[in-house]
Amino acid sequence: MKGGSNLEKILTKGEFAVTGELGPPKGNDVEAVKKKAGMLKGYVDAVNITDNQTAVVRMSSISASAICLQEGLEPVMQMVCRDRNRIAMQSDIFGATALGISNMLCLSGDHQNFGNQANGKNVFDIDSIQLINTVKRLRDEKKLLDSDEEIEGEVKMFIGAAANPFAEPYEYRPYRLKKKVEAGVDFIQTQCIYDMKMFKEWMKVVRDLGLHEKCYILAGVTPLKSGGMTKYMANNVPGIIIPDEIIKRMTSAPKGEGAKEGIKLCCEQIQELREIEGVHGIHLMAIEWEHRAGEIVEQAGLLPRPKVD
Repeated sequence: MKGGSNLEKILTKGEFAVTGELGPPKGNDVEAVKKKAGMLKGYVDAVNITDNQTAVVRMSSISASAICLQEGLEPVMQMVCRDRNRIAMQSDIFGATALGISNMLCLSGDHQNFGNQANGKNVFDIDSIQLINTVKRLRDEKKLLDSDEEIEGEVKMFIGAAANPFAEPYEYRPYRLKKKVEAGVDFIQTQCIYDMKMFKEWMKVVRDLGLHEKCYILAGVTPLKSGGMTKYMANNVPGIIIPDEIIKRMTSAPKGEGAKEGIKLCCEQIQELREIEGVHGIHLMAIEWEHRAGEIVEQAGLLPRPKVD
């Protein structure tokens, strides 16, 4: 096993995996993390702990991951390249594995202009593909990046990254995934999917390249809460494509029934994703809607979650 995590075991045994997402608080409120962890425990196989998402200052992913471990919920620690140079990254990876964290998602990170520290300097010493390779080198060769010096101890980590089939130029997206596979990624979580036709076209190229056999692909799903949210995301969120028929469906929902319709749509999407060759699971992104995650997983027929040794 590369990391020995529950998520890795579920995927290697051929089970359909479910990961969730947990946004840490904008402060040091431990109970806020525990409350969200309690909402997700038993419904997901592991949960992403975001790393200052949208460049907003929050409790560190490492700390929130450690709290989730104490609560019996397996974390996927996120690390973005925006905030750390290679020294800090490798140091934090040592710290994370020392705490028992065995899943990691390597990301570039949103530009700081999006967040509440617009005057901060970004780092981007290395990019997400180089970060993947750095973790693999620590794990498999026991050596630091740019050094032949052998590290002390073992870095056991199941390495993940993100993929966006809906970002331009579209035809390049499968080949960017190929670069991440070549760098050493073990699993991929995609951007949230609404345009199923476009995703299936992306997956066809992924299969033609044989990438679905070299990494585990978890398809991203995000439940829509209302017609207003749907229109806002369609018009304002880069890298997300929502077909007109979904916009019409959500905006036509009876007053007060938007959330119910959004969950129904999400479950339908999950069933369709399960039928696509090369999709090994879903990544359920219900940020600030963690209390509905269990309902979605149950309605989608994904309970009980498998137990693996």
